[in-house]
Amino acid sequence: MDTADRAHAPVVVAIDGPSGSGKSTVSRAVAVRLGLSFLDTGAMYRAMTWWMLANDIDVTDAEAVAVACGKPVIVSGTDADGPTITVDGRDVAGPIRGPEVTAQVSAVSAVPAVRTRLVELQRGCAEVAERGIVAEGRDMGSVVFPDATLKVFLTASEAARAERRAAELRAKGLDEAIITAMAADLARRDAADSSRETAPLAQAADAVLVDTSELTLEQVIDRIAALVAERAGSALSTV
Repeated sequence: MDTADRAHAPVVVAIDGPSGSGKSTVSRAVAVRLGLSFLDTGAMYRAMTWWMLANDIDVTDAEAVAVACGKPVIVSGTDADGPTITVDGRDVAGPIRGPEVTAQVSAVSAVPAVRTRLVELQRGCAEVAERGIVAEGRDMGSVVFPDATLKVFLTASEAARAERRAAELRAKGLDEAIITAMAADLARRDAADSSRETAPLAQAADAVLVDTSELTLEQVIDRIAALVAERAGSALSTV
């Protein structure tokens, strides 16, 4: 896309990275600062996984998951000040963060039919975002939004990511044994998501790498907001 085309294209900021890199917090904060919509695509995959488990679908059976994935009605609210996620009209923002869903979401996400269905929903969310959108996940820049205004790959050391995840879980009042197990699960999930055949976790060739290990949240937000302004040009001023 040339400069003239980009000036009139919707602003799409694609932020990818592994668990614990700060994607959700950073993406939502950038969206709030720039007045853009916010899309947590990981919540959509968790919602799909939650529905599969709630309906006794064997998530280890890829064919069964593929057949069933068209049934749930998943709606992702994109208001950065209060994002929502519902399945068949039910608010599942809490249930989808439980350990059972966390343990199975990588398997469900690896099913091509699931990704096809949710990518369509994700692109639909961007199309109706009047002021542009910040979308975070694991294949936003590489697959879902290949022509994004800006692509960012957030990363951090494994130690930093594990500690952040543990702190996040403690803030939710979870038992220490559960916290230890879920924090230790980071490496397994990263390996599964990076090695899957369909849309693996990977840095897009034209993405900007931002290592957050030694940066404060505000420093990361400042860095990405500046990159958006640089890439979007006059398109940002019109949103």
